[in-house]
Amino acid sequence: MSSLRKVVILGSSRQDGDTAAVVERLSAKTDCKVINLSDYNISYYDYNYANRDDDYLPLMRDILDNYDMLIFATPVYWYSMSGIMKVFFDRLTDLLTIEKGLGRQLRGKKMAAISSSGGNDLDDSFWLPFRETAAYLGMDYIGDLHTNPARIDDEALDLFARELEAGSQKNI
Repeated sequence: MSSLRKVVILGSSRQDGDTAAVVERLSAKTDCKVINLSDYNISYYDYNYANRDDDYLPLMRDILDNYDMLIFATPVYWYSMSGIMKVFFDRLTDLLTIEKGLGRQLRGKKMAAISSSGGNDLDDSFWLPFRETAAYLGMDYIGDLHTNPARIDDEALDLFARELEAGSQKNI
């Protein structure tokens, strides 16, 4: 069992959708908590930071205080991450401007990503925002996995879970 404290950050519009089902299967294989972004009031990025009183900064404090690995889970919407996940990613800018101390806590943390859609035609460009964000923030990008909920590859999910438990970068 890994000593890494892991959290899945689920960004889907459906609480009981395909991505949530994949996350449930993954969390059964790993020791991780699930945070559903739909349970929070997170505003769009604002250049004037008028949204400081929403749930984003307290949620990030909780995540950074309690977890070593952030696993982002999103359905594929129009060849990209979901809207709610994109808003979450955009708000990382707050951690580079008004909450720099909090942002520095991302350094050395680990990141992974999992997606789901009805197709298997996802190319490598989908993962670019995750990989590059991890690199920019000084995080260790562990890897990613695309799933098709209609035919989940249990071997691939098991391998992904083992890599998360190991916490080291591999070709997943």
